[in-house]
Amino acid sequence: MVDTSLYAAFLIAAFALCVTPGPDMMFIVAVGGRGGPLTGLAAALGVACAMLVHTVAAALGLSALFLTLPTLYEALHWAGAAYLLFLAVRAFRGDGGPIEAEAAPGNGHRRAFWRGAVTNLLNPKVILFNVSFLPQFVNPGLGHVREQFLVLGFTITAMGVVVDGSVGLLSGKLASLLRRSRRVARGLDYFSGTVFAGLAVRLAVVPK
Repeated sequence: MVDTSLYAAFLIAAFALCVTPGPDMMFIVAVGGRGGPLTGLAAALGVACAMLVHTVAAALGLSALFLTLPTLYEALHWAGAAYLLFLAVRAFRGDGGPIEAEAAPGNGHRRAFWRGAVTNLLNPKVILFNVSFLPQFVNPGLGHVREQFLVLGFTITAMGVVVDGSVGLLSGKLASLLRRSRRVARGLDYFSGTVFAGLAVRLAVVPK
């Protein structure tokens, strides 16, 4: 179904992209730092599920709408920045932090999952990534273009789960050790808020 030589090149390129620190990884570090290892892992799984949604949408041709309808792109663009800014404010205020997560771990993990998913879904740059990067490794001559697209998307998503999930667990574990100090705990909240705010600014001002 896929061109083996192109797929091998794709695996190398995808791995390089996954291990390079980017907005998703920084988001997962920030969430794991606030809620602990499993919370960081939940955020990584949320990001991965959103990536699958983007992949399926791109394979079905839906993502092309954002390239032809600038208003729709702009709306999603600013909605994503606003959501990240909302998370930054909550982090600076200490809302939904480690105490709440420990009191109701299931709710904390679900919240981290949905935050990761929403943050990724509201990032139009991920849509552009899917419609510009993945097609480079599709061989139309083999047919089944949509299926090739899905294989590539599922592959990079699985790779992202392994890398980002490990990052979320490690950042959460380290933060759990540091949170024995209330001062350090508040410092981690400020770090998380700064990351969220920085991602919001980046999404808002980086050329589209």
